[in-house]
Amino acid sequence: MIAIALLALLCAPAAPARAPAAAPDAARLKLKPGAGGKLCLQCHAELAGRLQRKFVHTPARNGECIACHDPHASAHDKLLSADPKAICTNCHKDLIAAQAKSLHKPVADGACTGCHDAHAGDNRFQLLQSGNKVCSSCHGGIVNASAAAKFRHKPVERGCNTCHEAHASTAAASLLKVPQPQLCLECHKANATFAKAHAGFAVAKTTCTRCHDPHGSSRKGMLNESAHQPMATRMCTQCHLDPAPGKPVALRREGVALCKQCHGVRVAQMMGKARVHLAIEDATACLRCHDPHSSRQPKLVSGRRMDALCGTCHADTIGRQARSPTKHAPVRDGNCTSCHDPHSSDNLLMLKEADVVQGCGRCHDWQQHATHPIGEKLTDPRNRNLTLDCLSCHRAHGTEYKSMLPYPTTTDLCTKCHREYKR
Repeated sequence: MIAIALLALLCAPAAPARAPAAAPDAARLKLKPGAGGKLCLQCHAELAGRLQRKFVHTPARNGECIACHDPHASAHDKLLSADPKAICTNCHKDLIAAQAKSLHKPVADGACTGCHDAHAGDNRFQLLQSGNKVCSSCHGGIVNASAAAKFRHKPVERGCNTCHEAHASTAAASLLKVPQPQLCLECHKANATFAKAHAGFAVAKTTCTRCHDPHGSSRKGMLNESAHQPMATRMCTQCHLDPAPGKPVALRREGVALCKQCHGVRVAQMMGKARVHLAIEDATACLRCHDPHSSRQPKLVSGRRMDALCGTCHADTIGRQARSPTKHAPVRDGNCTSCHDPHSSDNLLMLKEADVVQGCGRCHDWQQHATHPIGEKLTDPRNRNLTLDCLSCHRAHGTEYKSMLPYPTTTDLCTKCHREYKR
């Protein structure tokens, strides 16, 4: 599911009324009349105005401050009577279903006040903002892009909760109320018009977001921004056999042979290099990394950021960067192709540059003014078969130490060669 569907909503339809938390026994605590609420406002006068808002949290409306706060002391901020990450579920036990297939991150983190005011608000459910605005506080990129799209999806304009649950979904991933394509078919009926729009191919049981952006797009039909030309022009038979009733959709050729029909020169260039990426040599070929129809990523990269895509095979490399205290910018930003050719190369590790120093020098200019001696004329004292370059002291994908060093301190590193300084 594309990232855009992760848009989590906090403007869901009204839930069944819940009983307020039982306040401590006032008689047992010998509380003064109104001590659960009115007495608190004698000091916390700023709350009196807030409690005049249209929507008031039930405990606050009933003057039951001690339902959430301890009046004397607490191990938690704001004298909360329980862990802030769990206190809301003392009353709202049904917000997270036991068998939830997807869970809104603020709910999982117990960060309810990121969307709701704990006391009162001008919006239903004490939401901090109205409508889709509350979603845009975290998902601003998605909400703003949707509002600016040339072709907009009407359900999004009505509200994010048209398709998504606010807290958790027991039905589908990405907080969808029902799975795809069932959700889409509630509005887009699989009739003759639907079939014609899809060139007669049976797509009513497929995942709609593989081709369409559910929130809006600059492309007609709300196609994803990066679209394969044959698909965008409905020339599906360039890759597929003609559709036939009752028969599954079939490809004209398998593997890289299919892509060679249009990309013959590019495929020949890739296969002519000394080192070819294993991903394009197996039966899946180009489709291992590219979506044949459309994608929200450039160059039809399959619906995720490049580091996540590369991590499906190179999980150890991506994991190493995640643990590194110093992040290498290309890896951090998901730009693996800044250094590597994703298809093939004549260089080790499929690097774009044959010379490591030159490759690093595209971003780092240390060798222009001050640097440890490096270059092909200098031999690494630790291994006479190697020359000194940037990777002699740094690991491009990170280490557990600062500056991507392979040892805890610079002293530990330097004395591997300069043994005379070792203590």
